Amino acid sequence: MRRPPLPREFQDRFWREIRSGLGVQDAAVAAGVSRSSAMRWFRHAGGVNPVSVAEPVGRYLSFAEREEILRLEAAGSGVRAIARELGRDPATVSRELKRGASTLGYRASVGQAIADLGRRKARGAKLATNLRLRGEVQARLKRKDSPVQIAGRLKTDFPDDPEMRVSAETIYQSLYVQARGGLKRELTVHLRSGRSMRKPRRSGTERRGRIPNMVMISDRPAEVEDRAVPGHWEGDLILGSAKSNSAVGTLVERKTGFVMLLHLPDGHGALAVQDAIVEKMTRLPEMLRRSLTWDQGVEMSNHVNIAETTGLDIYFCDPHSPWQRGSNENTNGLLRQYLPKGTDLSFYGSGMLDNIAAELNSRPRQRHEFLTPAEVLDQLMSEPDKDHGVA
Repeated sequence: MRRPPLPREFQDRFWREIRSGLGVQDAAVAAGVSRSSAMRWFRHAGGVNPVSVAEPVGRYLSFAEREEILRLEAAGSGVRAIARELGRDPATVSRELKRGASTLGYRASVGQAIADLGRRKARGAKLATNLRLRGEVQARLKRKDSPVQIAGRLKTDFPDDPEMRVSAETIYQSLYVQARGGLKRELTVHLRSGRSMRKPRRSGTERRGRIPNMVMISDRPAEVEDRAVPGHWEGDLILGSAKSNSAVGTLVERKTGFVMLLHLPDGHGALAVQDAIVEKMTRLPEMLRRSLTWDQGVEMSNHVNIAETTGLDIYFCDPHSPWQRGSNENTNGLLRQYLPKGTDLSFYGSGMLDNIAAELNSRPRQRHEFLTPAEVLDQLMSEPDKDHGVA
C-alpha cells in the first residue's frame, strides 16, 4: 500500500512557523517535518500559505482526535464509547472509522489525508473563471501597475460591475500559487519586487541584528521630521546579487534631496560601512552633519564610532517600517535604474557612483519649484547669515 501523505496538520504547523518569521529550514524543524517536505510545500505554494492555518474547529475532527479514535478502537472500545469520550456524535465516529480504514485496520493518518483532500476541493479561483477580469488584471500587470493599484482602480473603472472586483491578495495568490490557476507566474517579472515566490516576513518583534545602544526614531527631534533644517540624512544599502555579496551605500539629505553614494569595495560589513560614511560625511561642513537615520541592519553596529567621528546623531527605524526613511526609499527606487537588481555592484567604482549621484542631484524637483537638489544645496551654503538652526 502506498504510504499516505503527512496529515494536513503538519503543513498547517509549518505555515504557522513561516508566518511567525522563521525561515523554511527552521520552520521544518519546529513543525517536525523533513526539510525536503518543507521545501516541496514552499515551492509548490510559491511562498504563499495556500490554506488557512487555523486549527480545525466545530464539525471537523482534528488529527489529535483521530489519534484518540485509533487508541480507543485498538483498546476495544465501541463506536458509542469512543463518541462519548470525544464528545462527538456516534455517526461522526462511525464515518471516520470507515474513512480511515486500511488493510491494517483504522489509521489516523489515512483518515486525515482523505479529509484534507476533500477540503482542498474548493470552488474555482475568481481569476481562473472570470476571463474578462483576468484579461484586465494581466494587462495592468504588464504595464507595471501593482496589485494594490489594480484592485483599487478596478473599483473606479467598473463601479457598477461587481464581477470586475478582485482584492490585491487574490492577485498575489494567483501569481504565486499556481494551483489556484488564473495568472501565469511569468507575470511576476512585472511586480516591483520581481520575485517569483513570496518572501517570508519576519515577525514584528524580530530584529535584523542585535545592535547595542540604539537610539530609536521615536526620540528623534521634531525638526528632522518637518524638514525645516538641513543636515538630517537617511541612509541604507542597495544590495547586489547574492553571489557577488556586493552593495552600495546611499545617503539622502531630507531637506534638499541631495544624494551621496558610498563605495564599498571591501564588502558591506560594519567596519567598511563605518569607513565609507565617515569619509563622505567629514567632507561636509558642520551645518550639514546633524543626524543620520538608518534601519536596524547589522552594518550599523559601529554607529557609536560613526557618531563620535562625524558629530552625527544616529537614529534607528522601527522594524519593517521603510516609510520612516521615505526620502531614502524613494531615492533607492530611482537608483535601481542605474544599479539593477541581481547584478554585481562591485563593478561600479567610486567615480561611477559619483557620476550617478551627480545626475540625480541635477534632476529638477517639483517640491523645490523645479530647482535641482544641487541648486537648493548651493543656495543654502551661500546664505551664511540665514538661520539654518545653527546654534
